[in-house]
Amino acid sequence: MKVMKFGGTSVGSVNSILNIQRIVREESEPVIVVVSAVGGVTDQLYSIANLAASGNASYLKDFNRLRERHEALLSGLFEANALEHILSDVNELLDELSNIFKGLFLIQDCSLKTSDAIVSYGERISSLFVSRLLEAQHVDSRDLIKTDEQFGKHIVNFARTSEAIRQHIPNLPNVLVVGGFISSNVLTGETTNLGRGGSDYTASILAAEFHASILEIWTDVDGFMTADPRVINNAYVIERLSYVEAMELSNFGAKVIYPPTIFPAFHKNIPIRIKNTFNPEAPGTFISKEKSGNGESKAIKGISSISDTSLITVEGLGMVGVIGVNYRIFKALAKAGISVFLVSQASSENSTSIGVRMADAQSAVQVLQQEFRLEIEMGEINTIFAENNLATVAIVGENMKRIPGIAGKLFGTLGRNGINVIACAQGASETNISFVIHVDSLRKTLNVIHDSFFLSEYQVLNIFLTGIGTVGGSLLEQIHQQQRLLMDQNGLKLNVVGIADVQRAVFDREGIDLENYKKILEEQGVPNSPSLMRDEILKMNIFNSVFVDCTASPQIADLYESMLEHNISVVAANKIAASSAYDRYDYLKSLARRKGIKYLFETNVGAGLPIINTMNNLINSGDRILKLEAVLSGTLNFIFNTISSDISLSASIKMAQEARYSEPDPRIDLSGKDVIRKLVILAREAGYRVEQEDVVKNLFVPDAYFEGGLDDFWNRIGELDTPFEEKRKVLESQSKRWRFVAKLDQGACSVGLQEVASSHPFYDLEGSNNIIMITTERYNQYPMIIKGYGAGADVTAAGVFADIMSIANIR
Repeated sequence: MKVMKFGGTSVGSVNSILNIQRIVREESEPVIVVVSAVGGVTDQLYSIANLAASGNASYLKDFNRLRERHEALLSGLFEANALEHILSDVNELLDELSNIFKGLFLIQDCSLKTSDAIVSYGERISSLFVSRLLEAQHVDSRDLIKTDEQFGKHIVNFARTSEAIRQHIPNLPNVLVVGGFISSNVLTGETTNLGRGGSDYTASILAAEFHASILEIWTDVDGFMTADPRVINNAYVIERLSYVEAMELSNFGAKVIYPPTIFPAFHKNIPIRIKNTFNPEAPGTFISKEKSGNGESKAIKGISSISDTSLITVEGLGMVGVIGVNYRIFKALAKAGISVFLVSQASSENSTSIGVRMADAQSAVQVLQQEFRLEIEMGEINTIFAENNLATVAIVGENMKRIPGIAGKLFGTLGRNGINVIACAQGASETNISFVIHVDSLRKTLNVIHDSFFLSEYQVLNIFLTGIGTVGGSLLEQIHQQQRLLMDQNGLKLNVVGIADVQRAVFDREGIDLENYKKILEEQGVPNSPSLMRDEILKMNIFNSVFVDCTASPQIADLYESMLEHNISVVAANKIAASSAYDRYDYLKSLARRKGIKYLFETNVGAGLPIINTMNNLINSGDRILKLEAVLSGTLNFIFNTISSDISLSASIKMAQEARYSEPDPRIDLSGKDVIRKLVILAREAGYRVEQEDVVKNLFVPDAYFEGGLDDFWNRIGELDTPFEEKRKVLESQSKRWRFVAKLDQGACSVGLQEVASSHPFYDLEGSNNIIMITTERYNQYPMIIKGYGAGADVTAAGVFADIMSIANIR
């Protein structure tokens, strides 16, 4: 035989109840059907009782609505003759209930005993009409489930319950229907109940008593999920759980099954399957003594959480070495009927923190202050206090005990995402690691754990991008093209959650459609500013996030510190921060290391060329950079490759501007400022403390040409054409060319025009390409050379993309 329990939503409408009928009729073995009250009715009964007891006459209107709802349900389930009989029986119960409410209204009081009697009517009515619909035998579960009172709670007396079940069900019929949740006191016979969710418990007790082949819990979800699907979009159903895993997840907020349900089934080794009444074909979750299925590789099975946590702390040096302190804590709380779901104690014994529901926090503090009043007066124990607005998270899985470093990975992952752990607890069985955080961090915490422990189908990297010009726009296109491939081949989901330009910004934690991002930005974007962007990103508090800067804005560069402080990695095409004052550069690098995140700026030098990364690899492997020589300006290299007998200096500068190699104001490039910034960045990455002012400049355009406006520059720059042409002819006769070279030699930095012979590696450098020669202790006689495109939106965007990939640790 099997036991099938149907919850409130399964008994909440005509269609769902007819689903129950179809499901039960398909069974070939005897079945005990346990039903909850019609969905929402238990809450309605409590609400009506409160209204009546407070003298509010509107209780009657709510009660009539309750009656009408049941009558509507019955009218949709039964034909005329059967309907008359069942309506008569149900109305008889509702009339009894109406009289109780009238009594409450008159005396304006409602005892716990009366409250228990009132809420029992939900299951008494539902089990009655379901039994008629199934043409099944009906037994009042108050005759079966017997309870004792302990600390103000109704506790099942299993011995007397077993006797009662055998007495009232000597022979099991094909289908038997009972109401869940309700019970009776073993001494007085008064109506009691097993607590909210107690229908599951009723079903488990009956399954254990009859040695059922399986206990099926039919609800409105497909089974236990890896996490709360309202928070984790890609949470999925767990196919198998052990009894221990199911118990741990249930105790810490997974509301699929009432926690006490597990024990009776476990005791008799009866498997449990969670099924969905509205999707009966789904396999659900299978719970048994087996720890996991064959080939199970995940360390944890699921994540559960309790969002309304209060942490009560008892601390004081007078607790150290004193026997019985914890005994007194838990005894006092038990007497007050306060449940504790987490305990964290320092090994020195000078503090103990306990997790309780926030509704119990004030009472718990008062109880403990009373219990330890003498110790508090003597100063042996400090004031006992509660910290509210917290959440408790539990990761659960019996496979954790086989894998070292799970706790280290957990807390390391939380730390890198800026999530502070206030208290933690882990049993020796290693089945559950529980910890307390601020409730504001709960969504982020669940997401980052789900992602980090491979419970998600994909690893997610959330990207905020500012600057959608040539580089930023190209980057978004590249991400869009690669998104599906990265998901399929690398299990990486790049989720662009923020896009901003100078004027507007749009944010969406679910991800922005990159095919239509310009339209979305225009239609849905809000007016943008650096401060708004910072505030919005920090408010989203999203996990595994990276801030990508494709601007040249000093104001955007000023946001890096705030991003890194909040554990958001930074990828910058913007050179301003890395070339600013050395102390600022060093602070940002140190901050990223301290936070365990990344500050990357590969494209600051050489666009997509792997220059900075290569230098870091050399240094990290023990090499030392002695000298750098480089052509780092694609604009200047284009100019000196273009100058000829037919094309003057001024004409080549104009061509560079028109081809968009140079800035709109080419004096920025001619001043060598951009090259100086790049050289400073390289020198710092090579291990030298260098400021921009330390770089010696040997410019080929006199300072006077940088004075005045842009028109003045164009009017005067032709004056240099003739002397440059004369020098060019001499160079050509000597088989030499000009290159604007940046140099670092043992910490000394310079930039300037240099003549290079045909044998020099820089001689044949074409177009706007860049080249760098790196001389190290290992690469001394034959320096390392890196050469290639040093400018262009596509290659720069590709370099930014590569930095993003390194944050995701994708190889």
